[in-house]
Amino acid sequence: MIRIKDHKQLDIFDPWSFLSPKRRQMLDDSWAGLFQKEILPILPVSTIKTYFNTTFGRPTKELYTAIGIQVLQQNFDYTDQETIQQFSYNIQWHYALKVSEESDSAKYISLKTLWNMRHLIAENELEALIFDAITDKLAKIFKTDTNTQRIDSVHIKSNMKRLGRICIFTESIHKFLLNLKRGHSAYFDTVAKRIVDKYLSEKALGCFSMVKPSEAHKTLNDVSKNLFELVQQFTTRPEVTNMHSYKLMARVLNEQCNLTPSDDDNPVEVKKPKDIPSDSLQNPSDPDATYSGHKGQGYQVQVMETFCDDEESKDNTLNLITHVHVEPAHTSDANALMPAIESVKKRDLMPEELLADSLYGSDDNSQSAEQDGVDLIAPVMGAPKKGALSLVDFEVSEKNRIVACPNGKAPVKIKRKKERVTVSFDSEHCRDCPQRENCLVKEGKKFYYLRYTNKEMRIAKRRAYEQTDRFKDRYRWRSGVEATMSEYDRKTGVKQLRVRGLKAVRFCATLKAAGVNIMRAAAVRAVKMMPEEELCWA
Repeated sequence: MIRIKDHKQLDIFDPWSFLSPKRRQMLDDSWAGLFQKEILPILPVSTIKTYFNTTFGRPTKELYTAIGIQVLQQNFDYTDQETIQQFSYNIQWHYALKVSEESDSAKYISLKTLWNMRHLIAENELEALIFDAITDKLAKIFKTDTNTQRIDSVHIKSNMKRLGRICIFTESIHKFLLNLKRGHSAYFDTVAKRIVDKYLSEKALGCFSMVKPSEAHKTLNDVSKNLFELVQQFTTRPEVTNMHSYKLMARVLNEQCNLTPSDDDNPVEVKKPKDIPSDSLQNPSDPDATYSGHKGQGYQVQVMETFCDDEESKDNTLNLITHVHVEPAHTSDANALMPAIESVKKRDLMPEELLADSLYGSDDNSQSAEQDGVDLIAPVMGAPKKGALSLVDFEVSEKNRIVACPNGKAPVKIKRKKERVTVSFDSEHCRDCPQRENCLVKEGKKFYYLRYTNKEMRIAKRRAYEQTDRFKDRYRWRSGVEATMSEYDRKTGVKQLRVRGLKAVRFCATLKAAGVNIMRAAAVRAVKMMPEEELCWA
């Protein structure tokens, strides 16, 4: 059965009349007052209630309260036990969630209920719905200017141990043997005793963490053979191959080893570290985590936010995180730009100007963003060769046609073929040119030729624009996103989560971003409500 309280309905009697005027005013002015008035009524209860039966089963926790608790828990980075304590005794939580009744059903939530609601939201990816509802509401209330935005990513870690290659093999074998013993004892009895003794017990497994560096290669070969033996032994048993732990073993074998079926003495060959893909298994306890060569194991979060470039009014302006997306650590930032733009476009939070670092600034992204009416301000990857002339050193018309070379000589003819352009210059002029060695024009049969693509011309123009004062003045605001990442971590603990798996990590990171927006809105609201004399003093 479903329990939902209509928070838009007014109370006959004030349920908070027991509070003194000053304490009541403090609650109204704090994040709790903002949450109760603006956030609580717009939580997506209508969607979440569809996952419950309207007539059968025990009554649910009041759904607005249950969802609000999930948001507040992630915002303050509380454990489950701490969350229960806060909900039971913290009057700010009671005020924010509009819980005034003094009863266990109103002011207590069990661990199971907390877990079930979190699982329901995470499994059905409803955290994005909650984030969008909160962000869109705050943007409307505070009339946030979304014309200027910036995007960046931050690396985060789940609650998993960093394992070396040997431990990845041994932990995978240990997990499989443990599950096989529990679920299929008859098959477990067929496993060689030497493998069971070597990998099943925690004490025996601990020996692999003390392997000397000089013996690491030999040990790695031994454990790879044992893993291959187990995979081959049960490859014809569907009830075993369907086990999650067996699939992890097969994944490790595929990612870490090359099979050599012609060699019976050495059926597997361990790959060199450089040959292992970045999306390989990092820990059997978190199969979704991958590896970034720059930042290590874990996940990354794409964050896009608004910003104010007016020094005088920035303290009274609400900067909102408009888009948040969690992805494995190995994913390139270049693929994140357009999904972010599409996300805010659907919610009428579209930017006119978007600042990003060079990883987002590919030519394809720049062109795609321009088609959506977004001016992408980002440096071009790489650097031109020192001393060499570039396309922008040539005189170019408004239609991107080469009018003259750096020495002022006009081309003999210009030939266009789809995306490629060939510009021909008189051989007599180019042969005696003092800049010939550094020039892009190369000798041909009849003429000296300059060949380039439309993409190369666009990139050259962007490189030239990067040297202008206008670009530097605009791009300096991108660094402010680093402060947001710091705030995101300091206030919510997003960089070191207590959960594992992409769904759980996405749930936490998304609701933590929503929490940042709420706290920012509360801070701006407090500044606007402050008397003018106090504001000047502050």
